[in-house]
Amino acid sequence: MRKVKLFLMLITLVMITFDAKAENIEPDQILLYKVINGDSLYIHVFKPLPSKKPTAAIVFFFGGGWTGGHPKQFYQQCQYLASRGMVAISGEYRIKSKHGTTPFDCVEDGKSAIRWVRQHAKELNIDPDKIVASGGSTGGHVALCTAIINGFENPDEDLTISSLPNAIIGYNPVFDTTDKGYGSEKVKGRETEISPYHQIKKNLPPTLNFHGKKDTTVPYENAIRFTQRMKETGNSCELVTVDNVGHGFFNGEYFRKGAGNKYFNLTMYDTDVFLKKLGYLKGKPTLQRIL
Repeated sequence: MRKVKLFLMLITLVMITFDAKAENIEPDQILLYKVINGDSLYIHVFKPLPSKKPTAAIVFFFGGGWTGGHPKQFYQQCQYLASRGMVAISGEYRIKSKHGTTPFDCVEDGKSAIRWVRQHAKELNIDPDKIVASGGSTGGHVALCTAIINGFENPDEDLTISSLPNAIIGYNPVFDTTDKGYGSEKVKGRETEISPYHQIKKNLPPTLNFHGKKDTTVPYENAIRFTQRMKETGNSCELVTVDNVGHGFFNGEYFRKGAGNKYFNLTMYDTDVFLKKLGYLKGKPTLQRIL
């Protein structure tokens, strides 16, 4: 009986330790990538196991209406993808509540982050031709813009180094910044300048987007319309539709307590499969996709 109690105590201790570890996700490095108008911006880096061969990298941008948010939103995703063998990064960018900036500044910072990662590929042990831009909501918009929108480059940077990602993954991203989508009042008078849908062209990087059918922040219709136009223009664009969920459904238990990991697992499983198709990951996903 005493042995049974001791065993149960050990099991409980292991579970508590596991839960504590899950709640305490931390990056391996936080690196300065940009200083502008006195503001310092950092990337939060999660490293895979040491590799002789350079790995792929992914840069996530958090959501928050270009007004708020924190890189921690994608710590759980970074932890998973680093465990699968790629450098995973959650990037900061200027936001209105902290820096008094506009969505146009957010786009510039997204491009700066991709450029900085490519410029420092050797130090990060990454392949400069395997960099993914990703993000959720307005962070997904920033990711899309790094690939689709021309201009909005910081002139003080080495513009001979491309800010164009090699692939894009969006989690209910903002596709349209007119009154048919999200954020038109924040870009008033310039509604289509950084509207991904309105700037689609040929030869864009392969793209994967996730969207919930019940999303009332970024209408599901936007995702359908964006995907159709991408394909009509000859681009590779996949859309994963998830029934009965709204905006931000992809967040896991770490960032949104009580949300569980059902949809985190679903989106990361499909993300993993997409990255494997591109040759950015090897092997099978280490989580399950359960609807």
